[in-house]
Amino acid sequence: MAAPAANETVHGVPPSLSAKVVGSFAYFTVKDRLPTILTKVIDTIHRNKNKFFEEYGEEGIEAEKQTIGLLSKMRNELQTDKPIIPLTDGLQDTESWNQYLERQQKLHGDQEPVSWFKSPWLYVECYMYRRVQEALWLNPPISDYDVFNEGKTQSYFESQQAVMALCTYTEGISKNLEELSKNQLFEHFDKLLQVSLWGNKCDLSISAGQENSQKTSPIDSLSSLQPFILVNDTNMVWSTLISAQRPGQSEKTTGVRVDIVLDNAGFELVTDLVLADFLVSSGLVHEVHFHGKCLPWFVSDVTANDFQWTIRQTMTANHRWMSKSGVKWNTYLKEGVWSYHDHPFWTQPHEFCDMAADAPDLHATLQGADLVLFKGDLNYRKLTGDRQWDHTVGFDTALRGFGPAPLCSLRTLKANVQVGLQLGQAEKLTSQDPDWMTSGKYAVIQYHDSKSEKKD
Repeated sequence: MAAPAANETVHGVPPSLSAKVVGSFAYFTVKDRLPTILTKVIDTIHRNKNKFFEEYGEEGIEAEKQTIGLLSKMRNELQTDKPIIPLTDGLQDTESWNQYLERQQKLHGDQEPVSWFKSPWLYVECYMYRRVQEALWLNPPISDYDVFNEGKTQSYFESQQAVMALCTYTEGISKNLEELSKNQLFEHFDKLLQVSLWGNKCDLSISAGQENSQKTSPIDSLSSLQPFILVNDTNMVWSTLISAQRPGQSEKTTGVRVDIVLDNAGFELVTDLVLADFLVSSGLVHEVHFHGKCLPWFVSDVTANDFQWTIRQTMTANHRWMSKSGVKWNTYLKEGVWSYHDHPFWTQPHEFCDMAADAPDLHATLQGADLVLFKGDLNYRKLTGDRQWDHTVGFDTALRGFGPAPLCSLRTLKANVQVGLQLGQAEKLTSQDPDWMTSGKYAVIQYHDSKSEKKD
């Protein structure tokens, strides 16, 4: 374990990033980005007023009005730093959210209420998205309306050229799979892992819902992006997959399984599906479990509906290799080679080191994987607890015991937490590019395996 860094507290765990640090990225997010996202949500609901009327009559109009009222109230609470209030919608996760609020209150002590600017940024940002859902759920018949759906579908359609290029590239690989040497297989794996990594640039919550799609072929730009990968553990990820192969035994009982904890819908999801397709068609992996969100989340995160919709759209595309890919993906799902799962834990504010205690069933599920890929920034923030870690602290230290299986974070940097860097690397980056931690320009492929640590 790395030595405690200078800014760590006595217990070796630094404080959470928070908007109480004026001028920090967390402060900017809570002050500007979150109210902008809420305003867009309110506008979206209002714009769909006629649709609600056509579907539900006067009841739909009333629900629209009430929902907007609740969201406007929350926006005001946020902007004036009011106390965080308990949820009242009585859903399966309501109690756990309210218990989390009580825990936060105990940490704060009696002097100061838990409020928007004075609490951990990770907590209040997750809480805002959960309150958006509460506003809808308290107002049937529009309870199931996905306020972020328009942006997600737009992102997919605006990335068509890049999707076509990607499906054409993978079709080229699949024609020659039998003849590929191990080195060639690794080269394709390396490229598609990087495509999935850079797919994470297309994130609508960082751009507060502004158009953010992939226009060019991602394969062509990989070599120019290479210098921006700050930590690259691809070789370790590859070794994990290769060592998980169990020759001479029945695939049914011992097949290699990879879990992908998804981030954004749209182009990024396509890059994840393309990577998963390659893993299966190359024989490196026998099943892939995808984990998404059980409610609309962080503007562009994947829900079950987004997952199914993306595969359907790709199947029916007017492009030979796109539709062929979509049909193949659909077959994987039907045959159980691919499966989609969601769990309330993914849409709660807990850091992942709490998973074993707070969601033991999910933790046990992940233990069944040979490798877990965590996509994107929010997953990285939860892996590391979204804390003020020194940049040279080891990834293993920041995970604080979390490691149900060998894991890898594929993440473009959009929040000011990053661990596992070399001595002096962060200082050099800051002098060259002060926004390196939040611009989405830099990335990491960061690996951890708690089992290999125990062997050492």
